[in-house]
Amino acid sequence: MNTRINPFLLAVVLAILAGCASGPPALPYPAFVQVDELEDVFMASLPGVRAKQLSGDPQTRRTSNRIDLPRDWKGTSGGTPGRSMEFFVIDGEVMIADIALGRGGYAYLPAGSLGFNLKSANGARILYFVNDVDPESVIRSPIIIDSGLLDWDETRKPGVSTKELRNDPGNGSKTWMVRVATGAAEAWQSSSALREGYLVTGNQQYSECVNGKVETWMYSPGGYFYRPANTISGGPESLAYMDAIWLMRETTKGEVTTWPDCVVPPPADEF
Repeated sequence: MNTRINPFLLAVVLAILAGCASGPPALPYPAFVQVDELEDVFMASLPGVRAKQLSGDPQTRRTSNRIDLPRDWKGTSGGTPGRSMEFFVIDGEVMIADIALGRGGYAYLPAGSLGFNLKSANGARILYFVNDVDPESVIRSPIIIDSGLLDWDETRKPGVSTKELRNDPGNGSKTWMVRVATGAAEAWQSSSALREGYLVTGNQQYSECVNGKVETWMYSPGGYFYRPANTISGGPESLAYMDAIWLMRETTKGEVTTWPDCVVPPPADEF
């Protein structure tokens, strides 16, 4: 009996085996982070939960986290006065007021919102973000949506589509989802804004261009990056080996630049 091996799945296996031997490359910023490997911390704004802190600033109290809510958990969104808060449900279900958000549910609560009651009967895993104070933000009403009800919008990149969850016309900040189809690659590109991403499902090999040198590693579900503005990433080796779905965020407006190769970018004031 002849058995054909899917070349993409074979590449995934080989990449994982290679990774076990060498580990991800060391970078000057957090990328190729596997969130399961981070230490647990407690969240003062959400009592009784454990979190994996992805990034944060103790001076402004900006923070990005993955949180596991236990069964029968109850809390409130009022623990972040003066700051906007957003969360995305990876698994399980969260009730915000009387609205149930299951997997793919998203909520954005702008600064000044009244506190909402939150609860989870059977537990949930969520991404939880508290944003810096930004007077240029113009969104004043909460956004509560089921991303599963939104259509994927095709982009100019073959095999890459997006869903917009939030786009603030005042400060340009946005949160969106990206789906990269199996076998699709992405061009070398950079954004003028700091960008962070979390891989919700799938597997994708990805490359970072650091001082003109290519560093490549495999992201699996729970993979995370926090990429500084004007950092070049992508390239022909950035292949999705299984359909990959990312949650992406930028807290200021970002202009995307496409690059022909991994190069040393010019100083920021020359962009």
